[in-house]
Amino acid sequence: MPKPPIKIIPRPEETKVSLFTYSVTHNAVHSTELDSKNLLNAIWCGDCRDVLRDYYPDNYFDLIVTSPPYAEARKRVYGGIPADRFAAWLLDRTAEFLRVLKPSGTFILNIKEKVINGERHTYVLDLIKGMRSQGWLWTEEFIWHKKNCYPGKWPNRFRDAWERLLQFNKSSHFKMRQEAVMVPMGDWAETRLRKLSQTDKRRDESRAGSGFGKNISNWLGREMVYPTNVLYGATECSNRNHSAVFPYWLPEWFIRLFTDPGDIVLDPFLGSGTTALAARDLGRWYVGIDTNEKYCEAARDSLVQTIRKRINGKTKLKRGPEVHKQQHLELPFEEIKKSAGT
Repeated sequence: MPKPPIKIIPRPEETKVSLFTYSVTHNAVHSTELDSKNLLNAIWCGDCRDVLRDYYPDNYFDLIVTSPPYAEARKRVYGGIPADRFAAWLLDRTAEFLRVLKPSGTFILNIKEKVINGERHTYVLDLIKGMRSQGWLWTEEFIWHKKNCYPGKWPNRFRDAWERLLQFNKSSHFKMRQEAVMVPMGDWAETRLRKLSQTDKRRDESRAGSGFGKNISNWLGREMVYPTNVLYGATECSNRNHSAVFPYWLPEWFIRLFTDPGDIVLDPFLGSGTTALAARDLGRWYVGIDTNEKYCEAARDSLVQTIRKRINGKTKLKRGPEVHKQQHLELPFEEIKKSAGT
């Protein structure tokens, strides 16, 4: 069978919203020079391997964040890749991801092993080993704890309440803006730091001989701290014409952590378009790719409608889960209104 052709979802006619032409006002590289071939703020319908190979140069993207269709899932929409072939199928595409990612960039992969014949399949582990052979560094693993999971009962396991968020890099020296995702200290500090002992005022080595130690007094006067690698947040519950919608806070958190305004974010399995919207809200360029044309068009339309509503003051940027309460970077919508003549 011939492959379906690559198709770029046409941008809407230039409107007062100017969704696809907005430039980040505080970054020097903009559309005339950087987007001379209309490769940015673009949604493509096609296989991400082919789109990237045919249109995008080496070392182009600052962040890739995505969730591919899981093995043997969503067969009616994506065909359902068999579990035994899943690692090889995705490795064929991660080779292109490796090429187009900048040396300072990061790849975040949301994935979870499927239970087949009563046991967890090893395709995620096979994928990790295969990616390391390609030249990727498996730098970190974040856990997404889905706090709104419904209870259930299975004869030999409990309900899944977490998913993997695997971090891969091309180099051990990559961009990471840890201060952008700091979280409040929490109530424990009010009582624990109220009265410090002499031991609390120096590095206290672990009594177990582990080599770990802490100086409690270092936390005095701090209001914000760095988060852990466990992210607590709800799944997306609203119907957005897609069976597996990214919750907005998830790509948004990683975009804050691994990019700066004006950087370029890729989601090669775009789905409903959440990653593109989060990137757009935070002043980053986005590129989204999906094989399903209906989803691509829906993602484009959702972007247009959401930005139009925000410019008109009808919606605000979504907040992340309570563990990630921090100030959101608001785009200069007043300037957009002025430039658009609204």
